[in-house]
Amino acid sequence: MTQSSNRQKQPKVSRPNLLEQLQQISTNCSQCGICVKDCAFLTRYGNPKRIADNYDPEDKYFLNLPFECSLCDLCTAVCPHTINPSKMFLEMRREAFERGEAQLSQHRGLRRYEKTGTSKQFTWYAFPENCDTIFFPGCALTGSRPQITLQTYALLQKTIPNLGIVLDCCTKPSHDLGDSDHFNAMFGEMKEYLQEHGIETILTACPNCLEVFTEYGEEFNSRSIYDLLNETPLPETTKVSGTVSIHDPCVSRYRTETQDSVRQLLTGMGLKIEEPAHSKQDTLCCGAGAGVGCLAPEKAEAWTQQRVNEADGHRIVSYCASCTHTFGAHASTSHLLDLIIDPEKALLNKVSGAKAPLTYLNRLRVKKNLQRNVAAAVTRERTFSPDTGHRATIIKKLGFLTLLTCAFFIARSSGVIDYLEPGKLQTLIQSYGALAPIVYMLIYTIAPSLFLPGLPIGIVGGILFGPLWGVVYTIISATMGACLAFLISRYLARDLIERRLKGSHWQQLEQQVEKNGWKMVALTRLVPLFPFNLLNYAFGLTGIKLSHYALATFIFMLPGCIAFITFSSSLPELMQGHISPTFMVGLALVIGVSLSPVIYKWFKKFRGQPT
Repeated sequence: MTQSSNRQKQPKVSRPNLLEQLQQISTNCSQCGICVKDCAFLTRYGNPKRIADNYDPEDKYFLNLPFECSLCDLCTAVCPHTINPSKMFLEMRREAFERGEAQLSQHRGLRRYEKTGTSKQFTWYAFPENCDTIFFPGCALTGSRPQITLQTYALLQKTIPNLGIVLDCCTKPSHDLGDSDHFNAMFGEMKEYLQEHGIETILTACPNCLEVFTEYGEEFNSRSIYDLLNETPLPETTKVSGTVSIHDPCVSRYRTETQDSVRQLLTGMGLKIEEPAHSKQDTLCCGAGAGVGCLAPEKAEAWTQQRVNEADGHRIVSYCASCTHTFGAHASTSHLLDLIIDPEKALLNKVSGAKAPLTYLNRLRVKKNLQRNVAAAVTRERTFSPDTGHRATIIKKLGFLTLLTCAFFIARSSGVIDYLEPGKLQTLIQSYGALAPIVYMLIYTIAPSLFLPGLPIGIVGGILFGPLWGVVYTIISATMGACLAFLISRYLARDLIERRLKGSHWQQLEQQVEKNGWKMVALTRLVPLFPFNLLNYAFGLTGIKLSHYALATFIFMLPGCIAFITFSSSLPELMQGHISPTFMVGLALVIGVSLSPVIYKWFKKFRGQPT
């Protein structure tokens, strides 16, 4: 970094807001060092004035630098000159994004997490009659504490009977990473939908969501549920005792009402509060803020450890699920709602937050529970997706195609494809001795995802393991292979596969699945109406639950599996000129399965239905 106390020339920035921030910081920062003292980021890169004076957006050093700032705003809180360096660093992130330099590979997981949270599968809006207030629990709480989320919703409904609920992501990750276009499109669409349906008040459990709704949803009355809970009588709970250390999330550093509400709720339970050295307006970031842990994990860990040390061995209580998760790996930690719902269990460490990948399953469980139990006049799953982020989408598609291409190339160049000839495949699998069943099942599981034919593998299974164990190994591995392709389609390559499966037949499949659920899986497994490998991917695009898909696939592929494995197991005897009873049974079963499409079409014609 070039040392300079005065700006020699205006930086070539594309964002007027950034230029304004740079000028303000350069003019008003006295370089007193107060903000540097408690910030690992500023300790490394210098005070705000130094960074502003030397900022050059054409230097990649400065394009990557702001992504190591947690945007926690502590520098603003302690500044004697009331300047706002964190706003400057956010504008720097946006500048980097506009220059195409902010799609960092380290942030892919965070972006994927957000995209999942706004997808059709994970979103759910439910508005009862005369609903003007909704509960917005956020992604982290719903995933880590599904039962607590549902119990909190039930508790809030006692005060607001017509309370609605929205499972969605506020898209703060995109906001903090500098992707303003995506954030504005996603949050804007959500805001419009809520306004159109008469929603006036947003109750949030997540401080980050509250910050987003407060700053960008001025049309709403946005409140923390902890303020509401502090105003209403809570269920009678056993008084508890002990000392806790409160962690105020950094986005709540200026929310004195919420800070007071949280403390009153805890003292009302009988708990004593030990304030850490940094709390309320001067609170520290937990270490997970603004994606810093993705790019600079050592800085994130330093912030986490400093806060843990300040707790001095006391239980840390926070009202942010993300902060609670971060501290949970280092100290006894509880979410405030753990204590409100069941304080005794929480203090005995019998209430803990789930971790990924269980968090995704938990969010689906919460959605299913709400769909089943909330009497809503208006519901929706979010399908809106702005036409932004083309570069990331293209990279994702190319990566998936590259992976498949490499897999095919390696398989062919190494001679693996040749082993799909039953004789060679049989020799290969037999060579593994006692491990042969595992090798066989592994090959069969991977085959559907790579569009490799299952028939030659199944023939070998019947020959090697006989009609009984051949069926057992084959049906299990075939089901696992179908589920693997299903999951790839749903979570890793959805856009790519949607473009591939655009024909009317595939659209009809999605409509039928929405109408008939697992019954459509059963039909397509019994009657091969579509190519098997493509079908696995196609079901991943529908709304069917994985458990329903897997069970229906297992049960209704079983007849065909029994037929072909039984027939295959008799082939060695047939080659020797001996026609065994097993061969006759297998042949009859194969003929029956092969004729199933004809029988199905005849049956539909007989009933007067279109084929």
